[in-house]
Amino acid sequence: MASQVRLRLLPSARCLFDEPVQVKVTGLRSRQVVTMKARSTDDKGVVFSSSATYRADGRGEVDLERDASLSGAYNGVEPMGLLWSMRPDTLHKKFQKTRSLNPHVVKFSVHEVEGEGRTLAEVTNERLLIGNGVTRLPMQVGNIRGVLFTPPGQGPFPAVMDLYTFGGGLSEKRASLLASRGFVVLTVALYGHNDMPKNIKEVHLDYFEEAIQLLRKQDKVGNKGVGIISISKSGDLALSAASCLPGVDATVWINGCSANTALPLYYKKRQIHPPLMFDLSRVIPTESGPSIAKYGVDNPLAEENRATLIPIEKAKGHFLFVASDDDLNWDSKAYMDEMVERLKRHGKENFESVCYPGAGHYLEPPYGPYCPSSIHVVVGKPVMWGGEPRSHAAAEVHMWKKIQEFFRSHLSCEATRSAAKL
Repeated sequence: MASQVRLRLLPSARCLFDEPVQVKVTGLRSRQVVTMKARSTDDKGVVFSSSATYRADGRGEVDLERDASLSGAYNGVEPMGLLWSMRPDTLHKKFQKTRSLNPHVVKFSVHEVEGEGRTLAEVTNERLLIGNGVTRLPMQVGNIRGVLFTPPGQGPFPAVMDLYTFGGGLSEKRASLLASRGFVVLTVALYGHNDMPKNIKEVHLDYFEEAIQLLRKQDKVGNKGVGIISISKSGDLALSAASCLPGVDATVWINGCSANTALPLYYKKRQIHPPLMFDLSRVIPTESGPSIAKYGVDNPLAEENRATLIPIEKAKGHFLFVASDDDLNWDSKAYMDEMVERLKRHGKENFESVCYPGAGHYLEPPYGPYCPSSIHVVVGKPVMWGGEPRSHAAAEVHMWKKIQEFFRSHLSCEATRSAAKL
């Protein structure tokens, strides 16, 4: 490596997953053109990488907060572009970082453009999923299987239940990051985790009621109600919990449906909603390979499907609806608009809504690789999730801040709201 060239990450090469870093290069020749690269491996062993070309200024410096990429994975000034533009080395793979104790390790490097692309400098960015002092406790209490994350300090802290996806198993990333921001978070699995069944044919709301009760009993939790955060299929489960169960004060619904989907929903041994179904014949294949699933789901407003609609007008807590305008999984924007209109019709003002143009289905904590396509649990083959990478990445940054503000506003307790420090 060229010893005079230095690649730095400011303020530190070690940070939380959801924190930005400033990428700077010094010691280059005046106006030298270089290639910047980022590379990482996820929990499944899939390699993700990105690259972009930059021209140094007159002093031989490149600053990604100031300088525009000339070509590569993105163009223009994108300070965190090397992270969100990373692509898998295998098609249709979604970035999997589900275990909170494993940091997201990214190797940044700068290379000569000429000749063999010699490496001039490199640095490793350790992006932690769990802040210093946050405790991680696997939970196997009664029927509940999950992981509890608790911030450092005396509390009391606002409490949140994380319903991540409907793909089975357990994801800790979002829960551990929220805990690092001052929330007690219980992320729960519904199936496919430890001793749980690998598949299920029905969902019981009683399970989430038990989880809420378990969460409220934790020592550092304030005596107010809990929040729920969801995405995709788990969005309708969150709506049902908010509408039927006591103690749910704030619900975040991200690109879900307004109706109970895929599996029948039971409560107290009685079916309360039949499932809104998918018609796989309406899934559209594309020339590029992955299909478009958006039109495969039945219309929840059709008369024969009215029983699948979730009566959110009965909910006592507040809602934050988040929809992507380019969600290709289903029409989450239309579902959100219908719910907003319904709540207004019932004289309700207990909601906020935000729609992100150019964003796709999987809105997650910011600075992870954007996922254009991956295997769909119901369709059983790769589908397109929608969105344009730059717009999607910007939406994640905005949404993540908004979610925290929403929970703090509606899960108020006498918490000392100091985020965990590294």
